[in-house]
Amino acid sequence: MTIKDAAERSGLSVKTVRYYANIGLVAPQKNETNGYREYENTDLAKLKFVGTARKFDFSIDQCRELLGLFEDEARSSREVKALTLSKIEEIDARLLELQSLRAELSALANACEGDDRPNCPILAGLSGTSGKPEA
Repeated sequence: MTIKDAAERSGLSVKTVRYYANIGLVAPQKNETNGYREYENTDLAKLKFVGTARKFDFSIDQCRELLGLFEDEARSSREVKALTLSKIEEIDARLLELQSLRAELSALANACEGDDRPNCPILAGLSGTSGKPEA
């Protein structure tokens, strides 16, 4: 199948499919006649796999590792679970950071009157100043 077909069937953009081929996550065969890449069903399965893993915010390197485990029939599920638990820890840490950022931003929003005056605690908080540009 063409790159366009592979992209459509995998739910990825052509640009993403091309990138994944360029970095070696998939290895489509080159058509000797026209020089185009031809994607097989195994490539499509890998593209779908990586697309799903990326939705779970696995990095490209983590996707490469997971893909290697996916292709290794002698793999240990212990390795896969360890990677997944590590990703959950990363997500939990980011959630805590986002909750903290939300609380800080909410405090700034609550401190702002939102009226016609130029004094704005939000701008002051974001700039670390009085909220007015320095002359």
